[in-house]
Amino acid sequence: MHRVRRLTNTKMRRSGGRAARRTEGVISAASRSACPAVRLPVAFLLSCTPITTRPDFRPDPRALVVILNARPERVTAALDSLVPAESLEIAHANVQDGYVETAWYDTQARRTRHHEREITNLAATVRIRFWADPWVPGQTRLTVEPVYRPRYDPSRPERDLEVIASKEHEGYKIAQRFVDKLKEKFGVPKAAQEEGRPTPPPSPSPTPP
Repeated sequence: MHRVRRLTNTKMRRSGGRAARRTEGVISAASRSACPAVRLPVAFLLSCTPITTRPDFRPDPRALVVILNARPERVTAALDSLVPAESLEIAHANVQDGYVETAWYDTQARRTRHHEREITNLAATVRIRFWADPWVPGQTRLTVEPVYRPRYDPSRPERDLEVIASKEHEGYKIAQRFVDKLKEKFGVPKAAQEEGRPTPPPSPSPTPP
């Protein structure tokens, strides 16, 4: 009798051990199968996080704006040749983001300044930024921002010191030349042309007889 009980207990312990091992195996397998389900959404979210090379500020409201008959990618790519033609250098450019930024340029010396120590005339040294944004299909709203810094202060962010160039400033004139060349290259939608025209005076009322 005792021998039968011992055999039964031994079988139960063995079967229990196998059951426990099977249970642990099921839990481990479930854990392994659950982990990818947790990791995949995270990886998916990370892959969908927007990454842009554009600065984290918007253009000055007084910047030049033009509507062009071309997609942003074409406009941005065209600046790659137009900027050097004006003796300026491109510091940052990304066709997909529709963004171009020049290095600092001394409009009097007509030289690019790569380092702060090279800038001797702050008021005459400008940087021009271009934002090419989609407008209606096949068109681009291009914003051109020429800025300079009246003073230099390393303790403050560079953007805080920048001032939009006035229409009399040589930097603004360079920016206007870029706009004119792009308008000539791509054309301007008819609606934008009409918006830029002065409103004609009303017709005089007929004189009663």
